[in-house]
Amino acid sequence: MPDSLAPFIPVADAVATLLKPHAEVVIHDLGNGTIRHIANRLSRRAVGDDSLNEVDELPTAEETVIGPYPKTNADGRPMKSVTAVLRDGRGKPTGLMCINLDVSMFASMQGVLKDFLRFADDAPRPAALFREDWREEVNDLVGQFLGERGTSLAALAIDEREALVRLLAAHGLFDRRHAANYMAQVLGVSRATLYKTLKAVR
Repeated sequence: MPDSLAPFIPVADAVATLLKPHAEVVIHDLGNGTIRHIANRLSRRAVGDDSLNEVDELPTAEETVIGPYPKTNADGRPMKSVTAVLRDGRGKPTGLMCINLDVSMFASMQGVLKDFLRFADDAPRPAALFREDWREEVNDLVGQFLGERGTSLAALAIDEREALVRLLAAHGLFDRRHAANYMAQVLGVSRATLYKTLKAVR
């Protein structure tokens, strides 16, 4: 009788190698309800162990990928898991390939990043320090413009650059002494090109 699960073992090994050491890949045999293969074992299970609750409910004929869904490893680490239904040549489900990704490190990083991005009681910037700093205003307007469009200065199309220059002009920044030089540097263009763009949008 053909071994329909054997071709999936190198696939499991490849996925586990790519994501090592953060993921294990487990192949369950639906025929006998046991674990057929484990790549980069993170849990306390072993080949030949009962699959237990992971295969309590057999997949339907329509299911191909189940998840992602949360799990908890035996040592308490949070896992993000997804299961692929493995079928034989007739389309009958014969196995499950479960990819269990350890996300504990990412959860820790999320907490650290949140701490770094938190400002003191979400207080506004002290106005006295920024009232006359037109460079900060240029930076803020450029950052807001790029963020709203999900782009970067290097990727700006001509019409987008014109729109950005129009925005800077609307805030009176071309009236500030030396501001044009700074804006040209920020936009990566010459002062002459900047004023040519300004003339085109006015």
